[in-house]
Amino acid sequence: MNNEITILGETPACECGNALAEGQTRCSKCLARDRWARKERARNRRNRRSETRRPPRGPAPRPRWG
Repeated sequence: MNNEITILGETPACECGNALAEGQTRCSKCLARDRWARKERARNRRNRRSETRRPPRGPAPRPRWG
C-alpha cells in the first residue's frame, strides 16, 4: 500500500478528491461506482418493464370454488 502525501494542485484530483496517477481521468472508486450505477439502472429498467404490461384481454377466468 502506498501512503504518499501530495501537495494539493501538484497532481490532478478526481471528483471525489483522490489523487490520480498520470494519464488517469478518474479513480478506480469512481469508475466502480459508475459501473454499479449503470447496472442498477439497467436492472430497474428490466424489472419495471414487466410491471407495465397489460393483463391479457378476454373473458376473466371463472373462480374455482365448487
